Amino acid sequence: MIFRTALKHAKRHPGLLPQVMVLGMGLAGAFLYLIRLARGPHVTWNKSSNPEPWNKLDPTYQYKFVAITTDYKNLKKDGPEF
Repeated sequence: MIFRTALKHAKRHPGLLPQVMVLGMGLAGAFLYLIRLARGPHVTWNKSSNPEPWNKLDPTYQYKFVAITTDYKNLKKDGPEF
């Protein structure tokens, strides 16, 4: 029933379709980015099993999505082992 009403409205105002599509794509992109951030290595969801997950990462782990000047393959760990 809601779909029929939306379809009738879209037939009367076709200029709104691109705006609705762009808004939907923007919302979907923002949601996917939030999911990506929530699954990162610096986020702790269960503090009892692994309270500091960032200490177990390899020094060659690429933290940034795009690293222009840093070559993560040649990095060495400077700090102590945890």
